[in-house]
Amino acid sequence: MYNISFGSDNHSGMHAKVMDALAQANTGYCPAYGDDPLTLKVLQDIETLFGGDCEAWFVITGTGANILCLQSLMHSFHAVICAATSHINVDECGAVQKFTQARLNPIETPDGKLTPALIAPRLLGDRDQHHSQFKIISISQSTEYGTLYTLAELSDLADFAHKHNMLLHIDGARLANAAVALNCTLKEMTKDIGADIVSFGGTKNGMLFGEAIISFRPELTADMRFYRKQASQLFSKMRFIAAQFEAYLAGDLWKTNALQANNMAALLAKRLGELPAITITQEVFVNALFAILPEPLIAPLQEKYLFYTWDEARYEVRLMCSFNTQEEHIDDFIATVKQLLKA
Repeated sequence: MYNISFGSDNHSGMHAKVMDALAQANTGYCPAYGDDPLTLKVLQDIETLFGGDCEAWFVITGTGANILCLQSLMHSFHAVICAATSHINVDECGAVQKFTQARLNPIETPDGKLTPALIAPRLLGDRDQHHSQFKIISISQSTEYGTLYTLAELSDLADFAHKHNMLLHIDGARLANAAVALNCTLKEMTKDIGADIVSFGGTKNGMLFGEAIISFRPELTADMRFYRKQASQLFSKMRFIAAQFEAYLAGDLWKTNALQANNMAALLAKRLGELPAITITQEVFVNALFAILPEPLIAPLQEKYLFYTWDEARYEVRLMCSFNTQEEHIDDFIATVKQLLKA
């Protein structure tokens, strides 16, 4: 157990309001599998938050959300275009390929972001019967590199996808952090830019478990409930996901939590950036910071703080802040870095 972790926003526990909501939901009896009044109400609240004319579902995990978003929109002969650094390509153990039988087509990017210019050359062989057919562009907002798509960039990608008979999926495990960083609504960042399906994460931002899928093309995702059951993402006691989301939405807790995490990452970047021996490799937009540290510092720091090496060849590390990261945690980390540099 670490007193301070910069390893992942998954390392934090629950926000107290979410814990209270779970306790309140843990009384009496109600129907299972999402037929309870609380789940139906909160799903409607989420649909309203994303601008209406959409359909929402609860799932248990972020990987499950990505699988179901993609599976509901394509066949096994299709292909998904994604960044090489994307979660579906690197960190989901081939789950998308296993469940969809479709192919991932990863593209190398300098910053984790796809662009029409990067994608266009891949489309030259499309429609040939010997090739998997490109159907979905899948992006993460924010990206695994902590970078952000602007609203204009999102709109351009959606327009490009639709022009080429494709669909746009947004992995929103950190969608809250992105919305706060861009100072925009969830509707503006998803429905208004032309996204077809998105996920809205809670696990990394103060919830115990649970993600929401929002489809802006319900005519294409009518079979989602069957895919969800097959993928073991239909949680029987659904009210415990709904209760968390109810607390998450109340008073914009999702914004408050994301803002705290983002602000702490910005503070950490500022303090580390003042040290000549350390290089910040990506501009810090959300709650992720990437930096090149002197190699002798990494192991001693990891004895006290949990964090991961992103690129071992460059000694580039990833430092993540969470909703409960505090300024004194930053002070403690910086003091230790300075001590090690002096040594």
